[in-house]
Amino acid sequence: MLIHVAVAVIINDDDTILISRRAADKHQGNKWEFPGGKVKDNENSQEALRREIMEELGIELQSAIQMTDILHEYSENDGASKTKVLLDVYEVREWLGEPKGVEGQPILWVKRSELAQYDFPDANKEIIALLQ
Repeated sequence: MLIHVAVAVIINDDDTILISRRAADKHQGNKWEFPGGKVKDNENSQEALRREIMEELGIELQSAIQMTDILHEYSENDGASKTKVLLDVYEVREWLGEPKGVEGQPILWVKRSELAQYDFPDANKEIIALLQ
């Protein structure tokens, strides 16, 4: 199975980066992540990014520049099945509104140098390396 995800690396004027905590009941639950979500069949990754960021953070993206694509494979708990995720990663520096955890999720603004101190899903570790 392949899950296509649009991801935002949201960077504010003081060069800190927004991260949010995944819900406990989701895949890779309780880990920190860069906000975003699944790309639906009827949309491209930029459309998905704009929709997901509005749903999760209540902000309207003004621009998003593609940083990288990451293909990562997770082995599931049964050891036999695999889940592949394709992350389309975008840098975001312009938006309207004030980010908040619309779905009740905690959010933090973190310095680049501190990102590695947080527990992220393995697929996000390449993003962290790019930002260091």
